[in-house]
Amino acid sequence: MSTARNHSLRETAGRLFAYMTEDHAGNWGLDFDQWDWVPGVGVIAIRDYYESTGRTDAMDFLVRWAEKNRGKAGGSRAVNAMAPFAVFPELHRHTSDVLYRDLALAAGEWLLREAPRTREGALEHTVTEAVQFAEQVWADTVFMAVLPLSEMAKSYGNRAFAEEALRQLLLHYRLLRDEESAVLFHGWNCAAGNHMSAARWTRANAWIALATPMILDNIRGLVPIPPEASDGYRRLIDGLLAFAQPSGLWPTVLDRSGFYPETSGSAGIAAGILRGVRSGWLEPSMRVHSERTIDAVTAAVDERGEVRGVSGGTPVLESVEAYNAIPQYPTLYGQGLALMLVSEALRGEGE
Repeated sequence: MSTARNHSLRETAGRLFAYMTEDHAGNWGLDFDQWDWVPGVGVIAIRDYYESTGRTDAMDFLVRWAEKNRGKAGGSRAVNAMAPFAVFPELHRHTSDVLYRDLALAAGEWLLREAPRTREGALEHTVTEAVQFAEQVWADTVFMAVLPLSEMAKSYGNRAFAEEALRQLLLHYRLLRDEESAVLFHGWNCAAGNHMSAARWTRANAWIALATPMILDNIRGLVPIPPEASDGYRRLIDGLLAFAQPSGLWPTVLDRSGFYPETSGSAGIAAGILRGVRSGWLEPSMRVHSERTIDAVTAAVDERGEVRGVSGGTPVLESVEAYNAIPQYPTLYGQGLALMLVSEALRGEGE
């Protein structure tokens, strides 16, 4: 990586971080002071930014955020409320405060023993809002719940957590995969036995494309990694690349090239490729496939550090066409996925 490009990426990462850590109180998409998946993605990204750059202000923010919000940690038991726990092991290491360990392990035990399962044994996608998605499996769950479970497994040497993280990862691949294209559908209804609207939603694929190498890294050494997991991940990436657009951004639904380009999902896919290369799950030659996306995503970051072109929060919608009508606005998950992409790029060869 050239010195100029390294500097440009660091400057972009700094703007992303600065914008997302401004006071956005009351703005659902940007408010860190709630306990849900949106700030969860944000804090995971800031942790990765800290690990990539060593910037102490990133860790200082996480410590302040956790001290302010950890009282909310046990208030909601839902898949989407698990995402923030992914950073608690790191907070435990950094502060030596055992409360972070205890809260993380309690969340892991809930996921292992109490969280609702579908008839096929997959985690039912549960949310903090007053709505239920009975017997539904969503790709989002892998990032929001399975990834945190794997972080706890790694940090505390918990084999049961590792085994369940692997089981859930494989179940989600089996239930969501489109065998023809190798990419994933957004959701699966276990009761109806179908993929509902059968949308090959880009951000759904991004959640798993990015979470998979992170999960496999976390549980490697605790449980054997079967070929089904590593091969399934490589097959997914190959399938995603078949839908890549010349711009570097994927459309908001993979196989609908006329739909609007979506920045957050594109960033997540490219970050997943870079993470897979760094961890050895993908060949080094695959890194080149992220380059245009890095350029396109950084170009979508305005002077304030706001990421443009991010689709709003998205349940499994009633039709594929409905995904193209989702409004776009800034969010912590949009900022976070862009920040994770830039952080991974900074960790690359020649850094």
